[in-house]
Amino acid sequence: MKHRSILFLFCMGLIASCSDQPAPKESMSALSVLRPVEGCDALLASLKARAIEDMERQLDESLKYVLKGSYCWDYRGGGDGWLNGVEAEDASSSVPSAGKDSASQYSETNTQVAGVDEADFIKNDGDSIYILADGQFKIIDAWPPEEARVLSATPIEGEPKYLFVYNGRALVYSSLDPSGGTTGGTYGWGDCTYGYDCDFTGDGRPMKMTLLDITDLTSPVLLRESRLSGSYINSRRIDGAVYTVVSFPEISFPGISTWPEGVPEYCPGELSSIFLKGLIRGMFEDLKAKNRAIIESTVITDWLPGLTDTVYTDGVPSTSENLLGSCDGFYESGMTDGKSLVGIVSMALSTLDPLRTTTIVGRPGAVYASRDALYVASRHQAGYGGWSYDYDATVEQASSVHKFALLSGTADAAYLASGVVKGNVLNQFSMDEKDGFLRIATTTGHVPDPNVHSTVSVLEEKGGSLAIVGQVDHIAPTEDIRSARFSGDKGFIVTFKKTDPLFVLDMSDPRNPRIAGELKIPGFSTYMHLMDDTHILSIGYDADDMGSFAWFQGIQLQIFDIADMTSPTLTFRELIGTRGSTSDATTNHLAFNYFPPKDVLAIPMIICEGGSGGNYGDLMTFSGLLVYRVTVGEGFSLLGGISHEEPETPETYRYACGNWWTDSNSKVKRSIIMDDYVFSVAEDLIKISTLTDVGAEIGSIPLVD
Repeated sequence: MKHRSILFLFCMGLIASCSDQPAPKESMSALSVLRPVEGCDALLASLKARAIEDMERQLDESLKYVLKGSYCWDYRGGGDGWLNGVEAEDASSSVPSAGKDSASQYSETNTQVAGVDEADFIKNDGDSIYILADGQFKIIDAWPPEEARVLSATPIEGEPKYLFVYNGRALVYSSLDPSGGTTGGTYGWGDCTYGYDCDFTGDGRPMKMTLLDITDLTSPVLLRESRLSGSYINSRRIDGAVYTVVSFPEISFPGISTWPEGVPEYCPGELSSIFLKGLIRGMFEDLKAKNRAIIESTVITDWLPGLTDTVYTDGVPSTSENLLGSCDGFYESGMTDGKSLVGIVSMALSTLDPLRTTTIVGRPGAVYASRDALYVASRHQAGYGGWSYDYDATVEQASSVHKFALLSGTADAAYLASGVVKGNVLNQFSMDEKDGFLRIATTTGHVPDPNVHSTVSVLEEKGGSLAIVGQVDHIAPTEDIRSARFSGDKGFIVTFKKTDPLFVLDMSDPRNPRIAGELKIPGFSTYMHLMDDTHILSIGYDADDMGSFAWFQGIQLQIFDIADMTSPTLTFRELIGTRGSTSDATTNHLAFNYFPPKDVLAIPMIICEGGSGGNYGDLMTFSGLLVYRVTVGEGFSLLGGISHEEPETPETYRYACGNWWTDSNSKVKRSIIMDDYVFSVAEDLIKISTLTDVGAEIGSIPLVD
């Protein structure tokens, strides 16, 4: 009789179902396709369903973890024991500017795609420098450099981070105090440009867009203020149209829990009792029911992101609130492991037309844009029991990719298609579009996982889907991608574990991409820049081979000749400092300033000396901007450095060399070249020098009052 009771418990679902068969899984690729949500009722129902499914998935994974026996707690102890007083059967113990002279040549923002501008905290037009500093938008009269001065300083609410400048308009992005914005949610990773150790989720803070008329450089005029409850991910400007990708945080509600109350999280032992397993299942089911009731009680206003737009006409404000309250422009996919909202906000700089929005129910991700389309690549991770979708069970990571058309003649983004690729992208340079085909480089896993490998896929839009039409898989097993770049019919990826294999891919036939050649050298490149059609200039790290792995070392600059795709060669190499040396240019291309008209490369740099192997440098010997003459024929020639900090000495040691390779903290952040002048830009000060005598300061511009 006792055995029949046990069987009954199993068949009732306390342990497992006796008759139910797993439901067939739908294709992840098919489920990634977005479909419009019609009206607020449908949107609310979808958001609730996703939240409930996600909540139940989390609890189910925790329950599996408990029942597997890798979780433990003291289930019968005295006093606070969670089973104290419960009659357990066979319970064991636990488990487990117009008209002015200006420079004839000047550097601009280092963008990925020609004609597609990227936001940065500094812009220049050869005459004026526009910069965000000390909580203000500052306009600097920079020409001639010897007479450079601040023309105006406009306070910006919050923490100003990025801007665009175009045709007498300046658009400033700032992050606001969380207390004034989001409902629920948590802080994100922050500003992620190199997704090796971070994800593209934003900083979790509400954002503001401030549009200014800067026709009069001495007196900017406020035109528009747009407040969003989501955080800035990335943006692009194409002529006078700006497209901003915003991540609205996952909504949390008081009372929802992901762990049954009274169940401690750790303790020794092994869970073997059938009765105890049934009791545990009951506790998890009770918590599911409680959470479901809270979610079901919500209304649409609890979920909708906030967007308030204020337009100024002759200084008089006109405010539109709850702009997303009509629930128009929302899309969802069948992939239910993302319950946040991602918005694309389109704005015309030259007019004050209403903002246009397209909103996805799903995950944020890395952003790439051509002149015609914008792509968002979002990361997905298999759960404890593998994928809940029909997908390769041997793959633990995948990315959904959504494509939006950037409509010409207007500022608007229209959804086109979606697809799925194995692995995750490193950054925006892992994606590129040519002739309507998206080329995307991904890595599955992470060093030192022995199963890590990389993939280059080619996607084509077909009837609402981005279908994989070509692929090179299992590139460099045991290594992960450290940089990627595509140019025309060629692709380049650098992987790393011990050495730096540069792979050259022939992408001339998008349906049959192939590895044409490779080159193995010490270290690894983190950013690759095309000097011309046959040469790559890269920055990255030297490495010290330790047998089964390698220590990253000092900064290295390299020039590769890729004229012969089958046999790429390293033609020049420049090593800078030892372990602990760092540059913002290694993980943020906006800090990398290669200026072909002058054959000049300017990069922020902290140089450390004395380190080797796993030991960081003893002392910081330089912190500032390094300037090189760089040519494909003669390589690197150091013109000099502009110092922004005093070098360390044994008496002034301040641990300036403890820099992890993905987390640079160089004092200098950017640089500008105007004719024969170089501007070295830190957060507090701009120093000006000449290319003929780098380091000899001819002027400076304080940025902090």
